[in-house]
Amino acid sequence: MRKVIIVDDEAQVRKGLHWKVDWEEEGFQIVAEAPNGKEALALIAENRIDLVLTDVRMPIMGGIELAKQCQENYRNTKVIVLSGYSDFEYVKNSMKEGVRDYLLKPVDPDELQEVLKRMRQEIENDKSKQLELERVQRLVRTQLQEVQEQYLLYLVKEEWLQHSIVKERLKQLKLHSLLQENVKVQFITVEVRDLIEHSNRVKQLQMTFQMLCKEIAEKQSGVLSFYDPNYTNMIHFLRLVDDSNNPSYLVKSVQHNVKVLLKLEAVIGIGNIVTGITEFKMGYISSLLSWSQSQLGTHSQVIDETVKKEGIADFSPELEKRITNAIEQTNLERFKSELELLLGETNKQSVLSFSIMSNRILFSLSAIAKKYDMETTQTQRFIWESQQAIWELNSQKRVMDHLVQLARIIIERVSNTRITDGKLIVDGVKRYLDQHYGNDVSLTALSELFHINSAYLSEIFKLQVGQNFSEYLVERRMKEAKKFLKDRHLKIIDVANLVGFSSSAYFSTVFKKHVGQTPAEYRKSLTVFSDFE
Repeated sequence: MRKVIIVDDEAQVRKGLHWKVDWEEEGFQIVAEAPNGKEALALIAENRIDLVLTDVRMPIMGGIELAKQCQENYRNTKVIVLSGYSDFEYVKNSMKEGVRDYLLKPVDPDELQEVLKRMRQEIENDKSKQLELERVQRLVRTQLQEVQEQYLLYLVKEEWLQHSIVKERLKQLKLHSLLQENVKVQFITVEVRDLIEHSNRVKQLQMTFQMLCKEIAEKQSGVLSFYDPNYTNMIHFLRLVDDSNNPSYLVKSVQHNVKVLLKLEAVIGIGNIVTGITEFKMGYISSLLSWSQSQLGTHSQVIDETVKKEGIADFSPELEKRITNAIEQTNLERFKSELELLLGETNKQSVLSFSIMSNRILFSLSAIAKKYDMETTQTQRFIWESQQAIWELNSQKRVMDHLVQLARIIIERVSNTRITDGKLIVDGVKRYLDQHYGNDVSLTALSELFHINSAYLSEIFKLQVGQNFSEYLVERRMKEAKKFLKDRHLKIIDVANLVGFSSSAYFSTVFKKHVGQTPAEYRKSLTVFSDFE
């Protein structure tokens, strides 16, 4: 039922309007009355009024000023003005002030009924459009969040091209808080378990759990959440750290909501506080290690086993590069030598230091497997078994054997890509471009990433895809730009940045060349938004 307020300084007129029509039959309910515009505004704020019927001349605040205020503050509220014949021209001219229609006094019941039918239709249309707009906005916001989450996962698990590119991408994705020099963050890993063992509820509620964690993160300042497909029942939080906060509020909020809303238990691992984005991988691993020390069973737990940094060997980008090169150059013996140097018995280190180094190597191997599209059931099983061996913290040799076995499988795959006609490499490059279309990607950088001559890569890419790599990248960027343009909250320059352009003018030129319209024209052409322009 749509809510109505009648505003007139004469009580008899207000009372008379009650009897002019059957309001409920027309889909309306009179919920308030007021003798002037000022009192009416207070009631409109309290009651979310859909329709205002107001006299034009009243003390304190008249009907036209009331309509103007409604237009500015309550855009979905319709205003009908009641006027005498002498005010007729004045009221007609006030239509631009937010008056939707007018009726001459004394109000004719048939005319009032006709106006109510028209207003009812307008209100319904507005609500439908608003619902559709909110649906699309949620969809676009989800798309942006999805890109942000993917990039966070990339930061904590994969090989970076250049630090400057990472910072530029963080800016494009509106993750400005992570750009601060020496930003301090803490990772928190949350797993859900069911009180009833072997039940299927955790799997059934997986998506709900992810959405719940996103909502919790959105409500807290400086908190982001992301999902790692390798750990299906988990969500990970990244928390900005300052002197005035601690993780307890976030932890309690997650446990409370999981228990009350999902009827599940939450097992939470709190990681080390790390400084700067180069330490994100270390921070993420430390939260996983904390979680891995949880007790078996289904009860809720919080494990805050902060790992002391003293005595932990540094896993520099150079070390990561040596591991990656050994695999991508299909040299298993060199990988074993690197492994022995990092994890062997001659390298005296603590159990936790060994675990962290092992995890970094495992993440490097997982990233290469992903690059070469090896996320098969067999590979996933080997990665999972290696991870379990690391978490058990009791067998150095077992961990190294698992890592060598995984490396051997990946090397076989990489070798196969070298002896094919280049299709597997091109598929890998396409996947990389699909994921990192917003980055400043060059053919040279791709050739270094995939350990292949740039001229040969260019040749086989054109042969396999039918267009060169830059044409493919631009096409991909335009496709993503169309999605982002649906969100009117994003400015054109924001969309340009999100898809890898630093200049909105150049982005507009490229977009028009490919789509036939400028970004602004394309946005206006979207029917769902056109009525809100």
